[in-house]
Amino acid sequence: MLNVQRNQPVMMVEDNDDDYEATLRALKSSGFSMLNTIVRFDNGDSALKYLHREDEYADVKSSPRPGIILLDLNMPGISGREVLVEIKSSELLRDIPVIILTTSDNEKDVDECYNAGANTYIKKPVDIDNFFAAIKRLSEYWFELALLPKEKYNPDQSAEKSKYFKF
Repeated sequence: MLNVQRNQPVMMVEDNDDDYEATLRALKSSGFSMLNTIVRFDNGDSALKYLHREDEYADVKSSPRPGIILLDLNMPGISGREVLVEIKSSELLRDIPVIILTTSDNEKDVDECYNAGANTYIKKPVDIDNFFAAIKRLSEYWFELALLPKEKYNPDQSAEKSKYFKF
């Protein structure tokens, strides 16, 4: 069984329900342990509020830090690209691996994401078998082989400045 270390949740930021369900099915078929909660957000604003523990996500116990983030690029409002920049600009969040899962194979998008700190960039294939195979390889690496960092403790995380939210 595949587990993100310490049973950390997997955050998936995906606005398309069909893509979310396909990714979930691909994770399950790859042996991903559903003991790890998948926390889904369909927009960048909510994902950043969760990561910064704002509003309804202020409680650390009910909103634990994700072990890995699966991030779509093209979403309404705050884009996946903006979410990535915010995560990788934050001292408390930058060590969380961010996997870009998107339909874009635009070279500019790929370059911008890697320059912003993305750990992996995967184009969602149209062919479902290829997509399942890609998610299986992703799962084997990130959930079996890679060692993920422990959370940096900060009792007052809200003290960290964000360019999107006022603290």
